[in-house]
Amino acid sequence: MKKFSLLLLSAAIGSALTIGSFLLLPGNERTFKIEHVTDTPVIGANYTVTKDGVLTPLQFTDVSKKVMDAVVHIKSTRMQNMQQSKEIPSPFRDFFEDDRLKDFFGPYFHFNPGEQENTPWARIGSGSGVIINSDGYIVTNNHMVEGADDIEVSLHDNRVYKAKVIGTDPTTDLALIQIKEKNLVYIPFVDSDKIEVGEWVLAVGNPFNLNSTVTAGIVSAKGRNINILQGSNAIESFIQTDAAINPGNSGGALVDLRGGLVGINTAIASPTGAYSGYGFAIPSNIVSKVVEDLMSFGFVQRGYLGIVIRNVDGNLAKEKDLDLSEGVYVDSLPSNSAAADAGIKKGDVIVKVDNAGVKTTAELLETVGRHRPGDKLNLHINRNGKVKNFTVTLRNAKGEANLSKKETDQVLVRLGIELEELSAKEAKKLDVPGGLRVRKINSGLIQRQTSLKEGFIILQVDGKSIRSINEFENYLNRKGGGIMLSGIYENYPGRYYYAFGLE
Repeated sequence: MKKFSLLLLSAAIGSALTIGSFLLLPGNERTFKIEHVTDTPVIGANYTVTKDGVLTPLQFTDVSKKVMDAVVHIKSTRMQNMQQSKEIPSPFRDFFEDDRLKDFFGPYFHFNPGEQENTPWARIGSGSGVIINSDGYIVTNNHMVEGADDIEVSLHDNRVYKAKVIGTDPTTDLALIQIKEKNLVYIPFVDSDKIEVGEWVLAVGNPFNLNSTVTAGIVSAKGRNINILQGSNAIESFIQTDAAINPGNSGGALVDLRGGLVGINTAIASPTGAYSGYGFAIPSNIVSKVVEDLMSFGFVQRGYLGIVIRNVDGNLAKEKDLDLSEGVYVDSLPSNSAAADAGIKKGDVIVKVDNAGVKTTAELLETVGRHRPGDKLNLHINRNGKVKNFTVTLRNAKGEANLSKKETDQVLVRLGIELEELSAKEAKKLDVPGGLRVRKINSGLIQRQTSLKEGFIILQVDGKSIRSINEFENYLNRKGGGIMLSGIYENYPGRYYYAFGLE
């Protein structure tokens, strides 16, 4: 019996593949001939050359196998009450049942625990994390673990562990947690400054609870500021990628083709809440610095120039009569400014930091954010068309060129509030001896546990009059457990009370 075959030449893989042929003639049987390709020559056949001249295979199987064991699934659980009073969290209810406490907190204080339903329910979130050393240290996003009562980590091989929080940094949305295990596979850091737009990267994580998902794309931009982090000290200088990132990828890895950690996936830009072409990752150089600080100090040592800045663009250049169209414009210099003391003036344009060009405020914030108080930076300043160099010694948030102390710098970050002291004129107008105005509320204990609003004026803490920020910080650092704030709003009558727990 005569057989006919259809031979197709595949240009893509360079091999012949018979996909099935048959000939049906009167009186003849139908015959099939099927061949299976057992080798795919394309793997390893295509290469890309890095800017260092290193020949790298343009295929993703090896790097995927290399990194998947180091990316974990994280489940965080937050316990809440269905109708829990925000002013009085449940741990304080027994404490406030005694009517004698009205003498302590004032005649307007009222709380009736019978008015509340104490129905607990669990709010569960899921995301990803990256093992960064063999002793079980894992980097993830702060928003993944913030306020969690329980953190569960699942490895790629389905082993499950409870995790503890080592430290967090809301200003970069990073957190460091640890599980009790040794000899784990981990992903090493690479220098994110050397990553260029157009380079291939892989995003590894657990989108929609689909464990160990790998997507590929390129770096589509660097130094992106998308204004998603709260707080005046937030640092946003994201790596943008078109590798598919979805809910659940938060805290996962963005890696290069050699399996090095380029960044921690954090956000997406999407009108629907799902992938629409753009994902954003925190650069590994920022991650590395934050991790080092959390390990060494328990919190992040942030260095400050002491300037208010704006991006230079064509419109600003025309408005300020500048002879350049990119850089970072110094809009103002607050009191006790490190930059002002070094000789920098309002109207200067920062064009380089330590010989590295800076074109945007995001790039400048990223560079400064990698340094600690006391570090020196060499700033190249364009002033009236001439470039001058200035050496600035960075300071901490209090304007000191020393490493910060945890007890004085971290309590307000934990609370998530920014305070300002009432002036004598303001205190007289309000007919109070003094107090602290809540200027801004960020993510923290106050936001999670109370309904306190911006503009609230703190007059007393646990019945003790408070007039200065230092006095407020020192008291909270000495006092643990439950805290009661009492005070007023400028335009509302009566006294207000807010309770929260420090633990």
